[in-house]
Amino acid sequence: MAGIMDTVSNLINKITGPAEEVPREPSADEFKHLQKKYTDAGQGQVFAFVDELETVDKSRLYHQLSTFDVTRINELADRALNPPKTEETAATLEPLPASATASIIDSDPTDLKNWYNAGLKEVADNKVAVVLMAGGQGTRLGSSAPKGCFDIGLLSEKSLFQLQAERIVKLQELANQAHGTQSAVIPWYVMTSGPTRKPTEEFFEKNKFFGLSKENVFIFEQGVLPCISNDGKIIMESKSKVAVAPDGNGGIYQAIVTSGVREDMRKRGIQHIHAYCVDNCLVKVADPVFIGFSASKKVDIATKVVRKRDAAESVGLILQKNGKPDVVEYSEIDQATAEAKDPKDPELLKFRAANIVNHYYSFSFFESIENWMHKLPHHVARKKIPHVDPESGEAVKPTSPNGVKLEQFVFDVFPMTPLEKFACIEVRREDEFSPLKNAAGTGQDDPDTSRADIMKQGQRWIEAAGGIVVTEGDKFGVEVSPLISYGGENLEFLQGREIKAPAIIEKEED
Repeated sequence: MAGIMDTVSNLINKITGPAEEVPREPSADEFKHLQKKYTDAGQGQVFAFVDELETVDKSRLYHQLSTFDVTRINELADRALNPPKTEETAATLEPLPASATASIIDSDPTDLKNWYNAGLKEVADNKVAVVLMAGGQGTRLGSSAPKGCFDIGLLSEKSLFQLQAERIVKLQELANQAHGTQSAVIPWYVMTSGPTRKPTEEFFEKNKFFGLSKENVFIFEQGVLPCISNDGKIIMESKSKVAVAPDGNGGIYQAIVTSGVREDMRKRGIQHIHAYCVDNCLVKVADPVFIGFSASKKVDIATKVVRKRDAAESVGLILQKNGKPDVVEYSEIDQATAEAKDPKDPELLKFRAANIVNHYYSFSFFESIENWMHKLPHHVARKKIPHVDPESGEAVKPTSPNGVKLEQFVFDVFPMTPLEKFACIEVRREDEFSPLKNAAGTGQDDPDTSRADIMKQGQRWIEAAGGIVVTEGDKFGVEVSPLISYGGENLEFLQGREIKAPAIIEKEED
């Protein structure tokens, strides 16, 4: 019974956060047992300064080390630092089969309408959930806050979190209207990292969950792995703390299980999951077309892509690699392959499906995580990792890479998916993809371009609805609140209206 209660307690803590800051003090036998386990594994240096620690710090070290499987860490470190030698053979690259693909740009409008209606029905039936990958901080943007808290400079001053939350609110409303219900719910699972969890929770609380019900927003935390020295030793950040790093966006799979998120989805009867990154201000959260398309194909994984601008654009591509779905980075493709034309349409590139980290999963796929999780590779990022010298105890700030951080990528699972269980849909870049990566003034993927993309989209929507947007000089665009329109619908009230840019439409009286 105690073991069961401990497990339940751990799941609760993963979802809600620990109830207390000071960890339980381990018994002498517990500490001795853990120390022996690490010493036997050749990682005894993590206890080098244990005799100098206060009781609280000693307890914290014990509990941190207890969360790691040192045998597994050694295996990962050895595999990362001493990868097996394999014969280099040229990979066979082909686009995904036509049967597995579709395009918003080229598809029959009837198909698009059918997918939208089918997806909206799944929303109305409470079978759709959203997982947001929001572990990053806005460091490059000049902010230490979670990136989702960032205001890209819209007239409304809305953060990325608020824009996305309001799209969920509106989509629930559209589903209710279409199907005569009042109970459509899209649960939102927000995956944070250690540094972003608490400020994310506080930001959501402060903003009253942006109009969503608190019980339908779950903030959880992705895992971490110890940083490893170049000779395979666990690095200590201080005398009482292991240096750790988030396990990459591929950590989503493990975190969904250990946090209790998957169990919550199961209880709710979720069948379809949309997962995406927080930094895309144009993301169509739980897009009914995407849900309907993916469900119609009966796939386990589907992904959205945008059309590659030109052969030289530095983007990863969704394609077949040796007969399996995969992502291939631009650096892995030679010039001839990058420039190859589609034999069916010489105006297009043969390989043009640019990855935007925007994915669909069936819940049955999440149910099978334990079957394949251990097969996912860990990628090595060589870094300069501040640490404490295990001999002297002095703090060291290295000037060259002294160790590695291990991470997984969300697309590592693609090659493990049967081709017939994988699909891809092309969407318009200007409508669905505007990533926020760089500081203002960079001119690419920065707050200025993100803001401009939203304003241009709103202007297109209004003009398509018969409105007239008056621009002058560099003044352009209209910000349309997601609470008014999810994807350009319901703007007929603006027909014939003249709107002077820049402007904001927040309610029908505007």
